[in-house]
Amino acid sequence: MTAIGIFLLSYGLIISEKIHRMTVALLGAVVMLLLGILSQEEAVHAVDFNTLGLLIGMMIIVGILRRTGVFEYFAVKAAKGAKGSPAGILILLCLVTAVASAFLDNVTTVLLIVPVTLSITDTLEVDPVPFLIAEVLAANIGGTATLIGDPPNIMIGGAVGLSFNDFVFNLAPIVLLIMGVTLLLLKWIYRRELQADDASKARIMALDETETIKDHALLRKAALVLALTILGFMLHGLLRLESATIALAGAAFLLLITREEPEDILLSVEWPTLFFFIGLFIIVGALEHVGVIRWVAETALRLTGGAVGPTAVLILWLSAVASAFVDNIPFVATMIPLIKAMGEMGGMDTMPLWWSLALGACIGGNGTIIGASANVIVAGMAEKNGIAISFIRFMKVAFPLMLISIVLAHIYLWWRYLS
Repeated sequence: MTAIGIFLLSYGLIISEKIHRMTVALLGAVVMLLLGILSQEEAVHAVDFNTLGLLIGMMIIVGILRRTGVFEYFAVKAAKGAKGSPAGILILLCLVTAVASAFLDNVTTVLLIVPVTLSITDTLEVDPVPFLIAEVLAANIGGTATLIGDPPNIMIGGAVGLSFNDFVFNLAPIVLLIMGVTLLLLKWIYRRELQADDASKARIMALDETETIKDHALLRKAALVLALTILGFMLHGLLRLESATIALAGAAFLLLITREEPEDILLSVEWPTLFFFIGLFIIVGALEHVGVIRWVAETALRLTGGAVGPTAVLILWLSAVASAFVDNIPFVATMIPLIKAMGEMGGMDTMPLWWSLALGACIGGNGTIIGASANVIVAGMAEKNGIAISFIRFMKVAFPLMLISIVLAHIYLWWRYLS
């Protein structure tokens, strides 16, 4: 009960935003240690260093790439392609984000797309928050479509032996539908914010994108390393390397060939975001250690009586709601052995359960600002640029859209696998 109390208090303080979320997460983690709920060694094991390494490596690469002016170049190209229309730009950026998230991972994608977005909104003199929220949703939805798009999919694919093509064949159709519906709703929700005067549009159309590139030599080196890093992500199974290893190798190689000053580059790393993740991993790790997450999962599965249809539906909704409020990585890690055990004991076809878990865990992360890694990264980057995305402002838009997405996923699962 103590661990649950600390978790709920920490979460309440994060929602209230009276204290910085990094401070709250670290305090919650330290209290777990001081009360002996977790030992220091257990707390270290609870931290997902693969996620942290991936974030640090990509932040370094993006930090160097940003110095070339390439983000401004793509910002101008995108804005001119949409004729300076904020609504058109939002849709275009969301589509780029969704596609990129399917073939990279959603964290890497938002690290690349946010600087582009901020450059566009600054030129148009419009509120960047609608664009950033829309891109978070697009990143998590797009990442659901493939094996490498989101950490839960990587975990499920590795545990069950599912291929890249398996995920595309089974999840891409519903992801396309959810993305289309989400874009239409976002355009309607933000119809008043997505307005720009003729003078701002004219400034966009008058810009020359070629003038934004500041260092062509640095751009060639950074682009090469980024391409090699992305290729590494796509081939990580063959290479037998974790994504953090690939990202950190890319960062180290880029620092070597560019001779950039490490101290300057490390200033571009979102350290408050990283320490927020560390604290959150430890808090959720404590819940997992005392058996709270396992108890919730076992109770949910027991309620269905072992029938495939009700179990798949329950897993979809449980994982969606849980992933909106608790990091989806430990939840998925707990659910994987339980679903395997159900298949072994009851002779159940577990394939629909895996797709339910993937859809619920990945799309459920859209529910709140701390529901997925990409959400926290975007909030941290926005804050660093003086833009506040409050917990409530994000949730008011994102949570209803997440529920609509899960309803569509529910119908799809029942039609394709359970009817």
